[in-house]
Amino acid sequence: MADKVFPSSKPTATVAPGGAAAPPPTTTTTTTNGGTTKSNLINPTARLPYRPQPHNRRRNYRPRRNYCCCCCFWIILIILVLTLLVAITGTVLYVLYRPHRPSFTLASLRIHRLKLKTAADSSSSHLSTLFNLTLSSKNPNSHLSFSYDPFVISCVTSNGDVLIGNGTLPAFVSDGKDESTFRGVTVASSSDLDAETVNNLRPELKKGNGVSLKVEMDTKVTAKMGGLKSKKVGIRVTCDGIKGVVPKGKSLAAANVSGAKCKVDLRIKIWKWTF
Repeated sequence: MADKVFPSSKPTATVAPGGAAAPPPTTTTTTTNGGTTKSNLINPTARLPYRPQPHNRRRNYRPRRNYCCCCCFWIILIILVLTLLVAITGTVLYVLYRPHRPSFTLASLRIHRLKLKTAADSSSSHLSTLFNLTLSSKNPNSHLSFSYDPFVISCVTSNGDVLIGNGTLPAFVSDGKDESTFRGVTVASSSDLDAETVNNLRPELKKGNGVSLKVEMDTKVTAKMGGLKSKKVGIRVTCDGIKGVVPKGKSLAAANVSGAKCKVDLRIKIWKWTF
């Protein structure tokens, strides 16, 4: 009986040309669609190709964008709510108290001196004036009081706006339904005029029906109602329609103030401009 030779299950080592043993090849099997297996030899020393992975940048910035949108939404909502509350409060206060502007009246204006002297050579002209005013202020509101800073009074001509006198009025407080009267308010001037101002003023002084004058008073006022107090706001009181007469000698001349009307305007200052 002949002996059978069975092959060894150990793989045969392959000898490299240098005499060293080469590593055995690695065998991998893959299953195809038909169910058959396919063996592939993979070289372990070979480098796999680099395949960059796509990055989704939108996902990285989405949380930050959502946070910013949420903050902007809440800020706008808070501003709208506060604006609505202020508007409702102002409407309720107006309906309950009906606030009105203060009123001013020019009771009288006496002219003590109104002289324009020109030098013989017409090189210079000097204006000297002295007026005496009686003013009254009335607060028509019952629950609202006004606190006035000192007034700066200016007397000018109505046509050419030539300044012919300055004066001041002390600060005072006008409570609800209060009326204040100031007598003996002095407005005066003593200054040299240029040729253009003299040419505008001289025809006014020679008018037979009198000089058209205007009194302007500038100040700042604070309104107070109960525990609420506003900030200081600039106002200008303008009394127009005054007819002045140039006095003769040392006698006094009373201006006609029957047609004078005083109006109160807000003075809003933005940087260098006043409206």
